[in-house]
Amino acid sequence: MAKKLNRYQALIERVFFAHYKNGTDEFEFLREELEDGAVALGFARVKNIGDVPYSFRYRNRLPDSVLETQPDEREWVIEGAGKSVYRFKLVKKTRVLPRKDLVKIDIPDATPELIRAYALDDEQALLAIVRYNRLIDTFLGLTMNRPGIAGGHLV
Repeated sequence: MAKKLNRYQALIERVFFAHYKNGTDEFEFLREELEDGAVALGFARVKNIGDVPYSFRYRNRLPDSVLETQPDEREWVIEGAGKSVYRFKLVKKTRVLPRKDLVKIDIPDATPELIRAYALDDEQALLAIVRYNRLIDTFLGLTMNRPGIAGGHLV
């Protein structure tokens, strides 16, 4: 049995298939279509409708029905295309995958307990954990400056 779509998935799926035709590799849609889609699907108003495309750009997978339209070695992305305009576009898959032949470096988790306790599953939580564990420093072999004032300028 297929898993039921959440509000964001149902909205983006509706907009996608309103424009998609076999062989299409890009098309634009308006923010207003998401608002209208919520009404048509009988959902409560989405307070931050801009979070729908944002969530699929950065946090969540597109619905399986959309992913099934992707050709091999290409994937759908959502781009900004103007004020309240977005674009679905097929691009070459660009995944950075770990290489098995590289040395594994164990790094103890130095994230303070208070931060860890309130870290949610989002990009800000991930950035905080990366920062506290100095992962950029470790993997680039550079010491990154901590934010502060240097020479009268915020760095």
